[in-house]
Amino acid sequence: MSGTVYGVGLGPGNPDLMSVRADRLVRNARHVAFFRKAGRKGQARQIVEGMLHPDAVEIPMEYPVTTEIPLDDPRYNEVLSGFYADCVARLCALTPTGDVVVLCEGDPFFYGSFMHLFIRLQGRCPVEVVPAITGMSGAWTASGAPITWGDDVLTVLMATLPEAELTRRMADTDALVVMKIGRNIDKVRRALTAAGRADQAWLVEYAAMPQQRVIRLAEAGECVTPYFSIVLVHGQGRRP
Repeated sequence: MSGTVYGVGLGPGNPDLMSVRADRLVRNARHVAFFRKAGRKGQARQIVEGMLHPDAVEIPMEYPVTTEIPLDDPRYNEVLSGFYADCVARLCALTPTGDVVVLCEGDPFFYGSFMHLFIRLQGRCPVEVVPAITGMSGAWTASGAPITWGDDVLTVLMATLPEAELTRRMADTDALVVMKIGRNIDKVRRALTAAGRADQAWLVEYAAMPQQRVIRLAEAGECVTPYFSIVLVHGQGRRP
């Protein structure tokens, strides 16, 4: 019988916030795969430090590119498509010997790399997804205030969008989450200012992790924020 490839959501970063099922799968897994940048340990792998079975075989899947090629360059999708196909072949080759757990930051179906494996695994071997708390949920919880009230509309934006598009959507919502900040932080600041939301914005870095930082965006200075950072604007909607 073939084993199953499990895309296991680890939540926002604190192992205590993992689901019971995720914890059980991670601790019992004999094959554990995870994405990482070349030369790095990988954030998903870092989250489960000390949890893996002593006999677990680790399968790092190293991105061939991250920011070296622009997103709109045709080579970007071409290179990553080949990478994901290779990853799927590696995982499927392991399933005759048992299950394979793929570690996923946040929730696997929310802007996660695992979704690119999931669609390629269909019809090749059994695959299941274990949902989890999203990183943005960890961020607004860390901010100490509800993100939405009453009939508030919540919009989730990628900071990689064009500045004009960011501005338009920021102005046309009640509550806001902006992800993939990184080197786009200056563009996000300008868009928030143009939308009239800059004074309401918060920056949360490494939510639910030991190095967590929560600060008003206006007070964050000019530093380039890390990959694990989210900008929030809380809704102020209807309340009893």
